[in-house]
Amino acid sequence: MKLIEIYSHLNGLEFLKVHKPQLWKEIRQVISNVDAKSCKTKVSKEKGMKGTILYSPICMNTYFKRLLANNGWKESRVSYWVTRNEKLVRKTLSMNPKEQKKVIEASGEKAIYSYNQTDFVKERVAIEVQFGKYSFVAYDLFVKHLAFYVGDFIDLGIEILPMKELQSQMSSGVPYFEGEFYNIIRQGRGVPAVPLIILGILP
Repeated sequence: MKLIEIYSHLNGLEFLKVHKPQLWKEIRQVISNVDAKSCKTKVSKEKGMKGTILYSPICMNTYFKRLLANNGWKESRVSYWVTRNEKLVRKTLSMNPKEQKKVIEASGEKAIYSYNQTDFVKERVAIEVQFGKYSFVAYDLFVKHLAFYVGDFIDLGIEILPMKELQSQMSSGVPYFEGEFYNIIRQGRGVPAVPLIILGILP
């Protein structure tokens, strides 16, 4: 695949180039090694596209997962406890999970276990490869990457998306770079409050 577009939010790309140039080189290499053409195997069943051969998100995700894993990128999970009480949530935000649960329950509230998971993390950089539904991108950017950043587990989040040209040859509902780029710009320069790099790719 080819890297077509790069958007740096809150100096995400500048941070990566200065502090972790080898990772930036590695990410670009992984993208170039994904054989997208071999993933054009999905026969569409959708109305208006029935019988059309589309790019398979599962196939492309498998390529990324294997290549990133081979380079030492691993899944990471951050656990925490939530409750319905606003004051308790604010009080326990910065605590470790064990303390959160203890404080919530000591206050007479129910502690509910939750977690955020990121598929690829290495040297405090997280990557999400998004060929799923468009709503997942907002969750990645405004919940996952932000939660890992606020929790001091990462310094930077990276989102890899198909360009519109590729997305139009996939199932409906898949996000694309141009649309998500617009959504981020629309939020204002400081939102979300986490350094990000949004990458747009094509076969």
